[in-house]
Amino acid sequence: MHLVKKITVLGSGIMGHGIAQVCAMAGYNVTLRDIESSLLDKALEKVKWSLSKLVEKQKITQIEADRIFHRITPEVDLELSLRDTDLLIEAVPEDLGLKKKVYTDVDKFAEEKTLYASNTSTLPITEMAALTGRPERFIGLHFFNPPQLMRLVEIIPGRGTNQHTINTALDFVMRVGKEPVLCRKDVAGFIVNRIFIPLVHEAAYCLERDGVSMTQIDSAVKYKMGFPMGIFELADYTGLDVIFKATSEMYSRDTRIVHPHPKIKELVDAQNLGQKTGKGFYEYSGNTYERVNLTPEEAAKYNPISLVAVSANNAAWLISNNVCTKEDVDKALRLGMGLKKDLFGTVEIFGVGNVVEKLREMASKYGSRYDPDVYLQSYKSK
Repeated sequence: MHLVKKITVLGSGIMGHGIAQVCAMAGYNVTLRDIESSLLDKALEKVKWSLSKLVEKQKITQIEADRIFHRITPEVDLELSLRDTDLLIEAVPEDLGLKKKVYTDVDKFAEEKTLYASNTSTLPITEMAALTGRPERFIGLHFFNPPQLMRLVEIIPGRGTNQHTINTALDFVMRVGKEPVLCRKDVAGFIVNRIFIPLVHEAAYCLERDGVSMTQIDSAVKYKMGFPMGIFELADYTGLDVIFKATSEMYSRDTRIVHPHPKIKELVDAQNLGQKTGKGFYEYSGNTYERVNLTPEEAAKYNPISLVAVSANNAAWLISNNVCTKEDVDKALRLGMGLKKDLFGTVEIFGVGNVVEKLREMASKYGSRYDPDVYLQSYKSK
């Protein structure tokens, strides 16, 4: 086992400083690197604020908060930031060109022992690993936002990643108090986004096809599918720019995965990105986080079987292609998306035969991308 003692996080944005805090809270010494000291100052202020909230809630003492904070060292100089590093976690923006430049620079200075991990949510791990001199020691570590609160980390090996790196990643994720789910193949969207991103687009098509309101669809998603909020509400909360970028990346890798609805691009082009801009699918009045009013009465007016079918079909594809197990899907959706009941449990409530029949009907109307997966066709209630 590769013993991880020192960690370097590249990029101090919302994910980078959150990951640095998570590592420091687990007792690791962390160097947080960014290109300007002003960016690092802002990041450290956010870490300090986050720790102060934990002190307020009596989760940690002020002495512990100070110790955690002082385990994080800000650094602008890349060479210095990589000195004696066992694990590098790259959390720079989701742009393959930018990442290519970063890894070219990192390769000049990283020590032989350093393992590389990318916090990407959609970019191909195999492709990024190929940009480096150590593809066998390169892995995806997809933390969820915000890393301080979300328990899931998807671990994604590239085609050349060796078992030693996988084992080290699994061990590290558990040591920082997170729950790992191994995505065995470097597929577009990994596990959670493979199910979530197409679902947002499908909901937009349902809005168009079924003659119902957004709140009826969202209420049904919440009360009949066990989601923590409606799918449009969740999209607004995530950020439609994030969803658009993930969609573009996934679609460029495999056009069958996601059927982009033009509405998402329209909203992004108009800079209506969701909660953070005050308008997305819904409109929001203030700066504070707002919930959409969803009710069981509204849920009763809509049957979300199309959404159940599409999400189950994507999950089935992951299982039949040995990307992960059914248990992995359930765990990933519970921890990464907050689902209150297992997806295939919902399929059973709607009826496996009904779900498969719905997919066949959609395939005949809208194209073969809806063809039911073999796993779903042969699924028996467990």
